[in-house]
Amino acid sequence: MAITSANQLELLQTAEAVAREKMIDPGLVVEAMEESLARAAKSRYGSEMDIRVSIDRKTGKATFTRVRTVIGEDEELENYQSQLTVEQAKQYLDDPQPGDVITDEVPPVEMGRIAAQSAKQVILQKVREAERDRQFEEFQDRVGTIINGVVKREEYGNVIVDVGRGEAILRRNEKIGRESYRPNDRIRCYIKDVRREPRGPQIFLSRTAPEFMAELFKMEVPEIYDGIIEIKAVARDPGSRAKIAVISYDSSIDPVGACVGMRGSRVQAVVNELQGEKIDIIPWNEDQPTFLVNALQPAEVSKVVLDEEAERIEVVVPEEQLSLAIGRRGQNVRLASQLTGLDIDIMTEEEESQRRQAEFEERTKLFVDTLDLDEFFAQLLVAEGFTTLEEVAYVELDELTVIDGVDEETAEELQARAKDFIDEQNRKALEHARELGVEDSLVGFEGLTPQMIEALALDDVKTLEDFATCADWELAGGWTTVDGERVKDDGLLEKFDVSLAEAQELVMNARVQLGWVDPADLISEADEAEGEAAAEVQEVGA
Repeated sequence: MAITSANQLELLQTAEAVAREKMIDPGLVVEAMEESLARAAKSRYGSEMDIRVSIDRKTGKATFTRVRTVIGEDEELENYQSQLTVEQAKQYLDDPQPGDVITDEVPPVEMGRIAAQSAKQVILQKVREAERDRQFEEFQDRVGTIINGVVKREEYGNVIVDVGRGEAILRRNEKIGRESYRPNDRIRCYIKDVRREPRGPQIFLSRTAPEFMAELFKMEVPEIYDGIIEIKAVARDPGSRAKIAVISYDSSIDPVGACVGMRGSRVQAVVNELQGEKIDIIPWNEDQPTFLVNALQPAEVSKVVLDEEAERIEVVVPEEQLSLAIGRRGQNVRLASQLTGLDIDIMTEEEESQRRQAEFEERTKLFVDTLDLDEFFAQLLVAEGFTTLEEVAYVELDELTVIDGVDEETAEELQARAKDFIDEQNRKALEHARELGVEDSLVGFEGLTPQMIEALALDDVKTLEDFATCADWELAGGWTTVDGERVKDDGLLEKFDVSLAEAQELVMNARVQLGWVDPADLISEADEAEGEAAAEVQEVGA
């Protein structure tokens, strides 16, 4: 097959037909043809030659050119078919320089059956790649949206869905409950992820994702679509129950009522799509305890105690409300925890009373044993809010003399006893730390008490260098999410009430002292952070 004037336009017509059929750029098809013709020409003229083909986009004329590159004098001529020395290039150019390119037009080749088949394979491969790229880009832009499809088949519990210009997969664990589908059933899913794979883009669908419910509400509630109402959080137990928190930016619109709709029509449409999943619609509130009280509905809450640092919250409910607050198999409290992002401890009023009594007795015993007080006097200290020896030792005398029966002399004696006990504990802790091998560089570091140094030594942190390599969460503790469950990470200094910010400052000071960090860098970072914060304040003010 020769590329003659009779079939030059046919190349362009073929390219346009293929491009229309596959919905890709015609230029990509022409480029594939150029590559296939160049490959066929190389098989005719020799694989070592650099043959390039250019097809005119208007006339369809294919031009075959041989390309040779000029190499420097210090380079060795490795391929005489595609390279030229400066001397050899002088017959083509007046002043050839290394890197110059010399092109010669060569006659078109006649393509035999094998060459034509090879060219066809190259074109098909390029077209397939272009089609895959187009599919990937198309569905990549649709991640986070709902798509309608038709079930093609089910394989080992996974559903293969025809989504128009490709196939998607709904995995077994992304289906609601025990859903089953037959071929040609229509299905609505959330596009969770799109990945580029060698065999084409892989589209992963979900019907259990919380975002699926949020998108369904956006379709059913015009106020959410328009941005008047915002969905702040969603928690689901797919197929069983869900909680959704909403807020309205228009005081005249009730967010819960708008989502429920007239006679429950809007929420019922979402429930039907989710196989009867019960949905609690909750007003969102910036105040976390208030929001949690709403999230635990229909249970009534007596008291909420929030520990912001640990991201934990204690909820006290009446005895008769305990089972309702926890829910069947812990469902209600689990969904409320997902919705608020907090770990929730639920206890009855009686359990809370017992716990408070146990804490009172524990602190009373501490003061009795360490300060040599009688039980009644120790109970007075606890009742006034004193919880540790340090509080007794270093508060202003006025805070002790307000206690009934405590004059200035008694207060001074209390503080002296507390300080003596603390000093003795410090001495013992420091001695033990030195026995464990703690170096003076760590002992003399400002910000660490002897008990802290002892705790570090017990964990093999014995030098300032060891301390400087610690992460802030290793010292202060924290929480890690593993398989959807929050797991507590105990910190080396957590029992001394060292916060994450304090731990970070201690570690950074150690690195500065060792010369690992330039203090000027820290100042510039702090100034930059202050500047950004000031800019945000100005924007809000504007």
